[in-house]
Amino acid sequence: MKSIFLLITVISGLFSNENPQLTLKISNIEKMQGEIIIGVFNQDKNFLKDGFAIKNYKIKVEKNTAVINITDLPKGEYAITMYHDENSDNECNRNFVGIPKEGYAFSNNFKPRFGPPKFKDCKFELSGNKTLQIKMIN
Repeated sequence: MKSIFLLITVISGLFSNENPQLTLKISNIEKMQGEIIIGVFNQDKNFLKDGFAIKNYKIKVEKNTAVINITDLPKGEYAITMYHDENSDNECNRNFVGIPKEGYAFSNNFKPRFGPPKFKDCKFELSGNKTLQIKMIN
């Protein structure tokens, strides 16, 4: 009887419709103002392009760290982008070369060297509950 219950529990877990929880722990926030704007992408095509994130989230900045729990993403491959909208103008302000003037970050703590990252640089697998530690680049 116990083995049948265990088998049913394992099988129902495999076919569960529940989304895993993705926790983002963001550190190195420089200024205590504005919001962190987060974009979630699930494919290489249109990665980093405005309006193509499958989900967007905002966190009000109150201290130099922030945490957000995301529970509305199904299992899959994703890449996270974020920027600190310090002046609340709803855009990532850039210098004349195109480098962000406000803090920014990517999943896998990818640091761009000679141009923006690609999806493969930032992607991760969300197959169960997961926590990502992401450090802002200022």
